[in-house]
Amino acid sequence: MIIRAVAMVFAAVQVDASSAKDVVWFDGESPVTYSLPKKSDLVVFTAVNMFVSDMEAVTGMKAEASAEKKAKIRIVELDKAASGVRKRLSDAGVPVADIERKNDGFHISVIDGQITVVGGNGRGTAYGILELSRMAGVSPWIWWGDVVPEHRKRLVVDSGFSTTQGASVEYRGIFLNDEDWTTRPWSYGTYEPGKFGEIGPKTYKRIFQLLLRMRANAIWPGMHTGTTAFFKIAGAKAMADSCGIVIGTSHCEPLLRNNVDEWDAKKRGAFNYISNRQAVQDYWIERLKEVKGSQGGNMFTIGMRGIHDGSMEGVKTMKEKFDALQTVIDDQQDLLDKYIGSLSKQIQVFVPYKEVLQIYEKGLKVPEYVTLMWCDDNYGYMTRLSNAEEQKRSGGGGVYYHLSYWGRPHDYMWLATTQPGLIYNEMRAAYDHNVRKIWIVNVHDPKVAGYDLELFLDMAWNINCVSASTVGEHYKAWLCRQFGTDAGMRLFPAMHEFYRLCGERRPEFMGWSQVELDKKTYNRGLSPVSNTQFSISEFGGELDRYLERYAEVGRVVKEVEAVIRPELRDAYFAAIKYPVLAAGAHAEKILEAQRARSFANGSTLKDMFENNGRIYTACAKSQRAYQEIRRLTEFYNEKMSSGKWRRSMNMRPRDLPVFGAPSLPTLLSDTEVAEWLDKGGKDNRRHDIDTDGCIVRNAVEYHSATPGAEAVQMLGHSMNAVALPEKGELTYNFTTEKDGNAVLRIALIPTQPNDKGDLRFSVSVDNETGESFSLKEPFRSERWKQNVLRGQALREVELKGLKAGNHVLRIKAETPHIIVDQWMIDNKPDRKFYLFPVN
Repeated sequence: MIIRAVAMVFAAVQVDASSAKDVVWFDGESPVTYSLPKKSDLVVFTAVNMFVSDMEAVTGMKAEASAEKKAKIRIVELDKAASGVRKRLSDAGVPVADIERKNDGFHISVIDGQITVVGGNGRGTAYGILELSRMAGVSPWIWWGDVVPEHRKRLVVDSGFSTTQGASVEYRGIFLNDEDWTTRPWSYGTYEPGKFGEIGPKTYKRIFQLLLRMRANAIWPGMHTGTTAFFKIAGAKAMADSCGIVIGTSHCEPLLRNNVDEWDAKKRGAFNYISNRQAVQDYWIERLKEVKGSQGGNMFTIGMRGIHDGSMEGVKTMKEKFDALQTVIDDQQDLLDKYIGSLSKQIQVFVPYKEVLQIYEKGLKVPEYVTLMWCDDNYGYMTRLSNAEEQKRSGGGGVYYHLSYWGRPHDYMWLATTQPGLIYNEMRAAYDHNVRKIWIVNVHDPKVAGYDLELFLDMAWNINCVSASTVGEHYKAWLCRQFGTDAGMRLFPAMHEFYRLCGERRPEFMGWSQVELDKKTYNRGLSPVSNTQFSISEFGGELDRYLERYAEVGRVVKEVEAVIRPELRDAYFAAIKYPVLAAGAHAEKILEAQRARSFANGSTLKDMFENNGRIYTACAKSQRAYQEIRRLTEFYNEKMSSGKWRRSMNMRPRDLPVFGAPSLPTLLSDTEVAEWLDKGGKDNRRHDIDTDGCIVRNAVEYHSATPGAEAVQMLGHSMNAVALPEKGELTYNFTTEKDGNAVLRIALIPTQPNDKGDLRFSVSVDNETGESFSLKEPFRSERWKQNVLRGQALREVELKGLKAGNHVLRIKAETPHIIVDQWMIDNKPDRKFYLFPVN
């Protein structure tokens, strides 16, 4: 099979169409050959070793080193190259100056029949080498996702092929967080058996290699209670250096220290800068001495909080907090200058998070060469971005974003289901606010994070790799690359629907329960599973329709599996089959249990006997679904990839109520489950939407829109929510059949102002005076919680005396960051339901 370099969203490649001659770099008989100067960064040698292995996977033969003139591939690292080499490259058309201007830039082209990879620095050169692996059909998920590349008998590139790439964001990476139930037990219990809590150097090496393949260059290592501190792991920092990975720490871990595991209060006293200042400084100095001069680089978080993300010790009033934090920052500058070097040359990060943001906004002086790192609200909506003055800082801006989270109102640490459109919209906004220095994303397990993680890092590498109108194409291309074009094209509509289902309610949120509540009222502060807002009867049965939609996605996923190459079945199970089928079974477990409880209503009327069969059937379905989740999880851990991922998938992280066995009015034996499924579990009728007289639209179905309105694919319940610029407006024509009162419900994406201001929109019907609303919610207020759990913010307008006939609805953004998802007009204002009845 011949593989040619093609332009696609995963690699910004330009091909000279006028070229007719091919350059063969693998002929089916001799191994791929390469030349590499001895004076290259360590990360380049790491990439070459990965490339050598990749070529064996693709061609059956390891790539081999060769003399420069004989090699099929020539590798050059510009910052190590002699002036003569640089001149010859420039004379041959290589944009030397352009490569060096880019962040970790590289260039690939054909020079005198030889594929030439030129990197501006070590990392750029490494990315260029691994770009050739991509061109040969090697997925970045070759190891972490078990994506076995297709065997090639021939590798060819057009003689006019040329690509120059570089990072849009200077530092790009992950925060390995909430690792307690996945990465950590898999590491010490399976991949490299060791001490409890230890994520070993082999594991970190694999993580670093994945980051290298996805052109990332930074990590905040795991730091939870029970996890061994990164710097205690012998060889871990050397592994990072060898992969060009900058090590940093989270917002509550100053100067590369893991306070949870490394601060020993018995030896050092309290972690209190007011009463124990010298001991704290000595603690920081120890790490600064240890990391000075490391090849991979260091990212120093400055400021101070409590041991584990708590408030700073020893201060109470706002003035005390302000003065103490200012002293800490000033002292840290002195320490960095003394033990590391020139302050303006260090990567320093200040994270205004939680109460630290309030302190910062009171005038805290943070050196202008320090990066201000902004956070989302833990659920994917950016809360703050750099204003006009902050955008001028030499330290620039950064983002700390979440693809998983532990905390109120509810964790999501089982599956990774953040909608791609939300990631795109928020990260594009960050970039447009000149937040381009550091992007870090929170993941509990890189394997589970999968596509969402790659989309985030793709955008950090090339911000223009995707647009609001091509989010779907980006995901489709990913599916095709992972599983083959035929499978990817057939799979995309189903997976598109899967992201819609999870956007309507994440699997983790299906219990309508919350965490971190009053422990005096709730055991462990966890509220129990309760009935959802899905209605069994409204709109033709929205509860059943939700389950039917999941079942249809599952049917397609099973059907497509037949065209997946056998060696990709494990990859398919992990990335597609497990999340889809497990999430579908989880929804069935929850909703059928709700149905059973609804029929167990204590009736003494004639329906009491009829209800028994309904109760038992619903219980049987719920129990079967729960066992299905267990079966799928056991296969993931014990049988998939011959047990390679044992202990890596946990179906009940933190043992939250939503993950437990269903809450049922009665329990059935296995025999009874089978009997009742046979009796009543074969009802195949479909529950089509019955709008019951409601007028319902997705936002994208507008009659007109002002310039700048933009539909964002794969965002919202509609999967096509419309982002409006400030003063932007959408208009809709609709017709009512009779006079009467009604209620207008508007659903918007629950964004945050991100500029310290308000978040407002207005609504009017028939040019009458409009009603204005604010979407701004206090952090952790009850309405904010409901917004992030639903993925929508709802507002209502009473329409009194609405006349029969034609009407015009206008929705106008009064501030930036307004995104409209859906709306409906209903003549039953007290109707109980969950989803707007629209396809």
